[in-house]
Amino acid sequence: MGRCALEVADIFRAHGPAWRQAQQGHLSLAQLKVMSAIEQCRSAALGGHVLRCEACAQTEIAYNSCRNRHCPKCQASAARRWLEARQSELLPVEYYHVVFTLPAPIRALAYCNKTVIYGLLFDVAAETLRTIAADPKHLGARIGATLVLHTWGSALTHHPHVHGIVPGGGLSPDGARWVPCKPGYLLPVPVLSPLFRRRFVEELGKAHRAGLLRFFGECAQLADATAFAHWLAPLRRCEWVVYLKRPFAGPEAVLAYLSRYTHRVAISNSRLLALDERGVTFRWKDYRATGNARHKIMTLGADEFMRRFLVHVLPSGFHRIRHYGLFANAERKDNLAKIRALLQVAPAAIEPSNDADTALENVQPTFVCQHCGGSMIIIETLMRATPIRAPPQLRGKP
Repeated sequence: MGRCALEVADIFRAHGPAWRQAQQGHLSLAQLKVMSAIEQCRSAALGGHVLRCEACAQTEIAYNSCRNRHCPKCQASAARRWLEARQSELLPVEYYHVVFTLPAPIRALAYCNKTVIYGLLFDVAAETLRTIAADPKHLGARIGATLVLHTWGSALTHHPHVHGIVPGGGLSPDGARWVPCKPGYLLPVPVLSPLFRRRFVEELGKAHRAGLLRFFGECAQLADATAFAHWLAPLRRCEWVVYLKRPFAGPEAVLAYLSRYTHRVAISNSRLLALDERGVTFRWKDYRATGNARHKIMTLGADEFMRRFLVHVLPSGFHRIRHYGLFANAERKDNLAKIRALLQVAPAAIEPSNDADTALENVQPTFVCQHCGGSMIIIETLMRATPIRAPPQLRGKP
C-alpha cells in the first residue's frame, strides 16, 4: 500500500517538538509515548530490513512499525489478525448493531477519569442488554455481546460511546434450547435507554462515594458529595441515547463492519487533506445534516489538532474490545459449541494437507515486489537507533 500524501506522523514531526515544550507538565506519559511512537513509525529510528526481489533483483528498504494501537498506520494488520481469529466464532443467525452513548455532562468528567468512566460504560451497557434480554417479556434468554469503545466524533471531539454486536437470540435459562428473536427485532430501545441511564448514574454515584473519581479545573467543585449529587440530578431526567440498528445482511456483513470499527483510531490518514500555515485541513462527517451536506471540510490549528487527537489516548492496559455473556472469554468456546449443536450446524473446518510440497506452494510470500509481483527476501537487517532513555555508555578511566 502506498504512502498517503499527508499523515498524522507528518503533523507530529513538524509541530510536535514545539508543542510538547509549550505543554510541558500538561501531557500524560501515555500521550507522550503515543506522539513518539507515531513520529518514529516506519522510519529509520525503529530499524528495518533491506529486501531483494528473487525475480527482478529489485531492492528496497522497509522500516519497522511502532505497533502502537493509536497509530493510524498500524491498525490494518492488527484488525486483519483479529478478524481471522473471530471468523470461526460467527453463528448462522441475524446480528444486530447497538450503540450506547454518554451524555455531554459526563464526557467532561470522563476525560480525567477514563479508566473508571469507560469501564462503567462497558459494564453497564452489557448489563443492560443482558438484563432486558433475560426478561421473559422480551427475549427470555441469555445472550452474548461484543462491545467496542470509541471516544471520538468525526471532528475529533470527545464523544465516548460503545458499539455492540449482538446475535439475534440466546440460550434459554436452562441452556437446553436456542431462543431466536423476532425477525428484524431484537430488544426495545425505549426500555434499554432508561435502564442504561439509571444503572450508570447509580454506579457513578458508588464510584464517587468510594473515592475512585478525580476532579480538576471546572469539575473541582464536584469533589463535594452534595455538589456531586446536585450535578447528577438532571442526568436522571435527560435522554440517554441508545441506538439499535436493523440486522446485518449476514455473517459476512458482520465481519465487514468489525473490520471498520474494531481497530479504528480517532482519524485515518486518508481523511487528511493539507498541512499549511492555516493548520490541518481534513474531511469530516456532520451526522446532523443529510445527503451530500454531511460531508464537510474543517481546518484546525496544528496545536488544536494534536490536542484533539491526544484526547483519545486510552490508559495503559485498557481493553477497548470486550466480550460479555455467552461470549465472555472464559466460557466462549463451550457456549459456541453448545449453540452450534442446538442449531445443528458445524464450524467450517480446514483440513490440513498431507502433501508437504503442495503446502509449500500455497504459502504466500511475506513481502511482494511492487515492480514484478515476485517474492522478496531479507538480505540485511537494519538496527534501530539508540533510544533516548538508554543507559549512558561506559567510559574508561582517564
